[in-house]
Order: sequence, then C-alpha cells, then structure tokens
Amino acid sequence: MTARVLIKDLAASPDGPVSVAGWVETVRDQKKVQFVVLRDESGAVQLVNPRNVDADGAVIADEPATTISGLSQGTFVRATGELKHDERVKLGGIEIKLSTLEVETAAVPETPIAADSGIDKRMDWRFLDLREPKNNLIFRIQTTFEHALRQYWIDNDFVEIHTPKLMASPSESRAELFEVEYFDTTAYLSQSPQFFKQMAQSAGFGKVFEIGPAFRADPSFTSRHATEFTSVDAEVSWIDSHEDVMQLHENLIVAGFTAVKEKHGEQIKELFDVEVTVPTTPFPRIPLAEAKRIVAERGYEVPRHDDDMDPEGERQISAYVKETYGHEFVFLTDYASSIRPFYHMRHEGDASLTNSYDLIFNGVEISTGAQREHRIEVLEEQARDKGLDPEELGFYLDFFRYGVPPHGGFGMGLARVLMLMLHLSNLRETTYLFRGPTRLLP
Repeated sequence: MTARVLIKDLAASPDGPVSVAGWVETVRDQKKVQFVVLRDESGAVQLVNPRNVDADGAVIADEPATTISGLSQGTFVRATGELKHDERVKLGGIEIKLSTLEVETAAVPETPIAADSGIDKRMDWRFLDLREPKNNLIFRIQTTFEHALRQYWIDNDFVEIHTPKLMASPSESRAELFEVEYFDTTAYLSQSPQFFKQMAQSAGFGKVFEIGPAFRADPSFTSRHATEFTSVDAEVSWIDSHEDVMQLHENLIVAGFTAVKEKHGEQIKELFDVEVTVPTTPFPRIPLAEAKRIVAERGYEVPRHDDDMDPEGERQISAYVKETYGHEFVFLTDYASSIRPFYHMRHEGDASLTNSYDLIFNGVEISTGAQREHRIEVLEEQARDKGLDPEELGFYLDFFRYGVPPHGGFGMGLARVLMLMLHLSNLRETTYLFRGPTRLLP
C-alpha cells in the first residue's frame, strides 16, 4: 500500500501515484465528471473522477463513481490516484485523478450544525465544529504558543512541575470552590497551583512553571469565564519586587507571539483577518489609581463598590494605551490589599497596597502576578486579616518556617490569551472542550 501523504505536503510532491486520506467536505456529482473535496488535518485537495460512458453516452455504473455518488459530507475515506500540478485548479493548484476510493466510516447524511449555527449548538457538536479550518488552526496556534513558552523556560533553567488538583484545604479562600467526596473526607478542586509553586521555592528549585487545569465554581455566564480552564503559571526566587515578575512575564509573551507570528501569521491573516503583532518591551505600566483617573477623564467612572477595575474600565484603559503608546498590553500595578490574596506582599510603609499587577490585553485581564510575602509572621497576620484560620493553612505555612527566598510569580489564562490574540469574542472558541455552569458535555 502506498504510504499516506498529508495534503499540505502535496504541493511539494512530484506528479505521479499518491495516497491520501481524510473526510469528505463537498461532492459535485456531475454527468461527465465527479469532484470530491477531501480534507485532512493539514488542508484540502480536489479529487477528480471522469465518468465512463457507453457508446450511446449513457453513464456506466462502475467504481469509484458509484461510491462517490453515495458519499455524504464528513465520511472518512482513503483515496489513491495520480497527483497532477495544474495552476488552473483553484484549490491549491493541484488535483488527484482517482484510481480507488475506499470508505472507512460513512457519516450520517444530515449534518447537525451549519456555518450559521449558534455557539451553544456548535459546542454540542464540538467534534464536528473542530473540523473547520479556522478552528483547527486555533489549536495549532495553541501548540506553537505553549511550545515557545516552554522553550523560553527551559532555556532559562526553569523546572517544570505538575501539581495536584485535589486539595485538602482551599487554595486561597472558600469562595468559588468545588467540593469533592474523597473517601471519608472532603477534597477541593484546585483553583490554582499557587501553594505548590511556592513550596518549590522553599524546596530550592529557584524557578518553576506549570501549564495545567484549574477550577473555579463561578456561576458566571460571560464570554470570558469558565469553570475549568488551563492556567499558565510561573514562580521565581530571589526577586527584588513585582517588577522582576513583570519582566519575566513580558519576555514570555514576546517569545510566544514571535513563534506564532513566524509559523502561523499568514494563515491567521487569511482565516481571521488579524495581523499578529509582536509586542515591544517594556510593556506600559500604570498604577491602578492612576489608571482609574485616566478612565474617568475619558468619561467613565469605575464603580466604587470595590477597589478593582471593572470590565469597561479595562476596555477604556486599553484604548488609552493603544492611542498613547500603540501597545496592546498594559500592566496595571499596585492593587489594594483588600482585594488581593493574603499571600501578596504589601507595600513597604503602606499596607493598603500590594506589590501586584494585572496584565490587560486588548481590553481584557489575562493574568495576575505579584511578589509573595515570604515572612511567616507577616503571612499569618495577613491570613487572619482575610478571615482565614492559620491552623487550616498549616501545611502551606510550614513552607515558610524552614526558610524561603523572596519570590513571586503569575498565573495566566491560556484560552483568554488566544481569544484576544485572534480577536474572537468568546473563549469557548479557544477552549478545546468548554466547561461552564450548565455544560459538562461533550
């Protein structure tokens, strides 16, 4: 049997015998000739089958003509034939004149989703939705982006860790936690790998990273929230402030965007009409209080029910940064300790502020980072301030009783980054299988 060739490699292959396999995208069953557009994971190619006719001009029912006439969209087939380069062919300038066509699995003729189906319907039939070239490309971009991050980390002597997702106690607070029956006790699904990233600093690892699942029992139905998501995390020792974490963070973003632009930039432009821009460093940095003043001057007052920046405020400050600096990213710094976790280090001389930041990308927050508090007595006091019982945090606080260097890090939502990179409106598009308050299938 001739070895299967990926469709993307056909353009560089010589004319002659070839074997391809994939699913049927379209069929044109004409009297004199049949056309099948076959798609695989790498692209699409046109298969051609001239019909045989008898002396009276009647079509002869033979193979592969009979098989082609019975094909439905989505059927998986193997095909052999003669590859021919012909610039007149609109689909890639190549076609295959069929010799044989073998059906591997036939598809039900009535397709449950269409190009204009709503996102919930498409999520119901996600495996079919992912056959679309745009959606296929998203996860190739994700692969390239993650690989570039890992390459940066490895080149800079980071250690990859895989932290447990079953916790004996809450990660940060008891809010937004999923409880799980665990033999004769209760476990919690991890909201983040935060505690275990910090344990690695006490263990002397120096610099660590993880890309893994995180869980939030958040009943939000917005376009940017999920109950299970992929978190990109890093933590480093011997920092002087959160400025060191921001420098690491922006360098990682540049590495990831550079790799995506180099490998997929043309396809992204073709399929999404988006020009991927590799951001310049340093990213703009604006203290939160100043950002709120800027937003107010633009005519929008951030609600004062808490000390955070709301979604409209994020959009407004991003618009300002784009207009002023020509930049898609901005670090908002110096968040109030009232809205930050107990383990964020507070400003020297002003305990109302923390050495922390949010990274905003194209109007949406994608990450939170900070310098961590590493002094045990301060940590215990800050935990009590948040209404937490240090006794319940015993295993975590033990990390700090036996020495730990100054350290900090960040957590970043992968699907949000991809959503904003491609100028999409919903992270369900950039999540392989989305999980939300009302979705556990497929």
